[in-house]
Amino acid sequence: MATQILTLIGVLIGALTSYFVTAAAERAKFRQEMATRWDERKLDTYIEYVTCIKEIQRAAMDAGRARDQGIDAAEALQAMEAGEGRRSILFETFILLSNEKAAAAAHAVNQRTWELLKAARGPASGIAELRPIPLVEALNVLHEAARSDLTISSGAPAR
Repeated sequence: MATQILTLIGVLIGALTSYFVTAAAERAKFRQEMATRWDERKLDTYIEYVTCIKEIQRAAMDAGRARDQGIDAAEALQAMEAGEGRRSILFETFILLSNEKAAAAAHAVNQRTWELLKAARGPASGIAELRPIPLVEALNVLHEAARSDLTISSGAPAR
């Protein structure tokens, strides 16, 4: 009888151990899947936001170029304003998903973008007035912060 009880206790311990190990592995797998899902969403948001900023910059430069050539800049300015509306919406998602460093970098990009918008809206602004705005430098800082947030190394690929 004692051996049967010991056998039963051994089976019970084995079953409980198996259950707890499997449950811990499933929880770890679920956490990893959720982290991957959020990283994918972050990456998509970061790409959309930066693309929108580049579209605004391109439209502003097109407006400046048109003014330099004596052409109506209305179409470029309209594209620029549409991009700004989209940037504003994307920024909210960006802030919700990003870490503190990426969020601060995005705020700096917003500031440079607003400076560019203000200059581009001026009636006499051409390319010369728009180029000195340091938007590219702010974007470079944002790229680095986003890579860090997504744990993407910025160095050479490992071998």
